[in-house]
Amino acid sequence: MKLVKNENEGIKEHVSDKEAEEAFVKILKWIGEDPGREGLLETPKRVVKAFKEYFSGYKENPGKILEKTFGDVDGYDDMVVQKNISVHSHCEHHMAPIIGVAHVAYIPKDRVVGLSKLARVVEVFSKRLQTQERLTMQIAHTLMDSLDAKGVAVSIDSTHQCMTMRGIKKEQATTVTNYYLGQFKEDLSFQNRYLRFIAK
Repeated sequence: MKLVKNENEGIKEHVSDKEAEEAFVKILKWIGEDPGREGLLETPKRVVKAFKEYFSGYKENPGKILEKTFGDVDGYDDMVVQKNISVHSHCEHHMAPIIGVAHVAYIPKDRVVGLSKLARVVEVFSKRLQTQERLTMQIAHTLMDSLDAKGVAVSIDSTHQCMTMRGIKKEQATTVTNYYLGQFKEDLSFQNRYLRFIAK
C-alpha cells in the first residue's frame, strides 16, 4: 500500500487491484464458497473491475464538468428543467444499489451550461457511496455554486435495495427527496411550477 493524493479528498491510502482482489477472495470464503472452483476463479478480478465502474465518481470533480458555459442565450432567464435522469448509486450503509430517477432545474443568471452536463453531475455524485439526502444536496449545491445560478431545484425518486432485498423487505417502497436553493426556495411560484413540470 502507498499514499496517493486524491483530487477531491486529499491524501489517501492507495490499495492496489491485487490487494482488492485478495479481499474479495476472503469474502467468497467467508460466505461459504470455494474461490478455487471454475466459476469463481475470475470473480474477484471481475468484481474489482465492476467496482471501478460503480464508484468512478470518486475520481471525478463535478465542478470541472460545469466549467464551460454559454452566454449567447438572448437573455433567457427562466428555469431550465431536465427530467428523468437515471440514478444508479449504492447506499453507504449496506453497499446495496439505489436505483431511480433525478429531476434537476436551475434558473440561469447570465450563462447556461450544456444539457448533458446536468446529467453528468448527477452521475458523478451517484457513483459514490451515498445517502439519498446527501446526494440530492450535493447535486444542488454544485449546480448553484458552479453556475452562479439564481436558483436550483433537485428531486430524486428511488428504490433502495437495502430495504427491498433485505431487512424490512418492502418491495414497493420508494423514497423521494427534494432540495431547493435561491429563487426555488424563496418563491413558491417557481417551486410549484417546477413540481408541475416534473409530474408530467
